[in-house]
Amino acid sequence: MTAREWGLLALLSALWGGSFLFVGVAVKELPPLTLVALRVGLAAALLWALAPMLGIGPPRSVAAASALLVLGFVNNALPFSLIAWGQTHLPSGLASILNAATPLFTVVAAHFLTSNEKLSGLKLVGALLGFAGVAALVGPNLLAGAGVDLWAELAVLAAALSYALGAIFARRMPGLGLKPIDVAAGQATAAALWLAPCALVWNRPWTLPMPGAATIASVLAIASLSTALAYIVYFRILAGAGATNVQLATLLIPAVSVALGALILGERLAARQFLGYALIAAGLAFIDGRLPAKLLRFRDRPDRRAADSRLPTRRIPR
Repeated sequence: MTAREWGLLALLSALWGGSFLFVGVAVKELPPLTLVALRVGLAAALLWALAPMLGIGPPRSVAAASALLVLGFVNNALPFSLIAWGQTHLPSGLASILNAATPLFTVVAAHFLTSNEKLSGLKLVGALLGFAGVAALVGPNLLAGAGVDLWAELAVLAAALSYALGAIFARRMPGLGLKPIDVAAGQATAAALWLAPCALVWNRPWTLPMPGAATIASVLAIASLSTALAYIVYFRILAGAGATNVQLATLLIPAVSVALGALILGERLAARQFLGYALIAAGLAFIDGRLPAKLLRFRDRPDRRAADSRLPTRRIPR
């Protein structure tokens, strides 16, 4: 990756890490469904407003439009709603750590749902480490019984599973004639179509009190920065550095979210939650594969002098 791509990766991590902070602020005054409907609706409106500049086009077939409807539900509407509800009971940092399980679910689901993404040895070790981290996070509440915190944690994990299935489903989009930026706008639009009626029926937002300035700013930020701009940056990295590199953001997002939650919201996490994040991060490193491979190559690097008898192992006096 170039320095520019590393900079974009840091920006993407900040944008997505900040989304947990913005949700944590906004859910104090807005119901989750209304918040998420505003998030995707405003993001879709912004992306379509920039369509001439970004080269966004509408789907050109019924199959493409139908696929975007499915992707909008699985990759935006459902996980965004689950995370927003989960954050009504969980610190934003903990929610981001649980969400970091997305690649773990992805490699396991891809093993069963695709023909060319089977689990390798490193990926299997990574998945086991990651799920051990998830167990460290959720296990105590699971043993204590089904309290609201447990259900909130399970909701965020269900969102991570939904993201994983969405990532696998999204692989068929190029075959339907959709460019990555078309998918970004299309899935946000589809998510808005799914969520707007639900929010109107269940939340009746016109009856809600006017939210404060911090909530309004958070909604605008999560829609424009953490959704619209984040997808533009995401697909820019994807085009230049590939899918493996863009997944590195998953390692950085919890660190950003935990730091922002501590500095701005005064959140504090328990030691076992940091342990869970460390295990998940180690699992992601094994799934990515590059760091373990470099360490193994360093350890197994042959000593040329020992391997080649023609090279003296010590200086021979003349």
